[in-house]
Amino acid sequence: MTAVKESSTRNFNKGVALTSCPVTFVMEKIGGYWKPIIIFHLMSGPKRYSELKRAIPQITEKMLIQHLKQLQNDDLVHRDAQAVIPPVVTYSLTKSGEDLFQVLDSMVDWAIKNGSV
Repeated sequence: MTAVKESSTRNFNKGVALTSCPVTFVMEKIGGYWKPIIIFHLMSGPKRYSELKRAIPQITEKMLIQHLKQLQNDDLVHRDAQAVIPPVVTYSLTKSGEDLFQVLDSMVDWAIKNGSV
């Protein structure tokens, strides 16, 4: 896969959309299939990687690691690595991540009202 040039029209248009459309901004941060599910599971408190993997058995290890890194880079998830043997790594929501509670609760309410649960 080739890299997209920084100065490409696609990148310019994406930048404009991110700054002018709040929904585009939110979808850039939590869009996709797995990110909202990971955030949902972290809403109940900090979790170790293995706890998240057990809570979301359908996700592959690669996708879980990739999305945790993206959520961390977007300042939605905090990764706390303790310097012990064996290593202990805990993931929790940042303040920005916690601010998504209402959004995800609304999604849950919608799912219940529309018969998916």
